Amino acid sequence: MKIGAVFPQLEIGADPKVVRDWTTTVEDAGYNHVLAYDHVLGADPANRPGWTGYTDKSLFHEVFVLFGYMAAITSELELVTGVLVLPQRQTALVAKQAAEVDVLSSGRLRLGVGIGWNHVEYQALGVPFKQRGALLEEQVDVLRKLWADPVISYDGTYHDIEETGLNPLPGRQIPIWFGGGADAVLRRTGRIGDGWMPQSAPDEKARQQVATIRQAAEDAGRDPNTIGIEARLTLGAVPEQDWRAFADGWRELGATHLCVNTMNSGLTSPEDHAAVLRDVLPRLRD
Repeated sequence: MKIGAVFPQLEIGADPKVVRDWTTTVEDAGYNHVLAYDHVLGADPANRPGWTGYTDKSLFHEVFVLFGYMAAITSELELVTGVLVLPQRQTALVAKQAAEVDVLSSGRLRLGVGIGWNHVEYQALGVPFKQRGALLEEQVDVLRKLWADPVISYDGTYHDIEETGLNPLPGRQIPIWFGGGADAVLRRTGRIGDGWMPQSAPDEKARQQVATIRQAAEDAGRDPNTIGIEARLTLGAVPEQDWRAFADGWRELGATHLCVNTMNSGLTSPEDHAAVLRDVLPRLRD
């Protein structure tokens, strides 16, 4: 099982030197990949009673720009979005940005995508919130066609592309993984996904979710063993004595990847995040 680190962007700040030092520390420690969350805008909760979730005070680095920077200062780390809110972005532009990161990193991008939850963000970006699920499926098809051929045409429900293409091309199909635990996400992963990104414990519910993905893959004529699973261990939410059991539990369920999240653990500096990641990795390995 490959082990990665969650980029602690809510707690790391905007100093490029700090971002560089954290990134190089993670690579030197032996992590396989870095996973970063995605949000473009944060809502001001002042006039939104009952608002929960991220706000305008939540710092999010833009993932493609961040990965362009990380690609230049690393040589081995895989760069993973976990997850990109795909329906609120223009598909062709995502295809271009992803292809560019993949080219500049020598094939180290993995694109985790999801539909998101923040209707305020969708409104500000001019995208209908209720159409996001159906839109995402068509977007995945368009992305893969744009990455595969120099010139494509596409006549879909949400896309009208006539004899146009990307340059440079990534030279491969960038892996597309899905985040979320709804049945629709699980079935979608089995039908068309390269992997699944759960955020739960390796319990009986997770076992059933994995079974749903595998059955959907078989129904679609796919080999379920080709679909990856990346679990997320949030250190602040799981007692320390259970960290290894959490990792082993997901191994038993067939997880191919695990990422370690140090945010919300009471750490007070980016250096503390890096130090904890350096110390915990040997305890999670096979």
